[in-house]
Amino acid sequence: MRTCVGCRKRDLTGELLRVVAADGRLVVDERRRLPGRGAWLHPGTACLAKAERKRAFPRALRAQGALDAARLHDHEAFAADDDAGTPPGSRETRKQVDPS
Repeated sequence: MRTCVGCRKRDLTGELLRVVAADGRLVVDERRRLPGRGAWLHPGTACLAKAERKRAFPRALRAQGALDAARLHDHEAFAADDDAGTPPGSRETRKQVDPS
């Protein structure tokens, strides 16, 4: 079990991506073998946006200064603009109200 740095929900490691800092850039660790501290993130643009807005990556990775997230945005898990990677139960649903 790991915690997503974006939405702060706990999930299995198979459901999350490991992100590490390499030379001031954020890199997705596909094989989960790169050295150093790792931050865990749900695949999807919603959690990535939350993590960037909260500046969670430098804090989780204990890195000084800002980290370049361009490689994350280009990664296939974040390229699609769907919310398939958001954790279950986090999608907001709106009920339609009868105006009469």
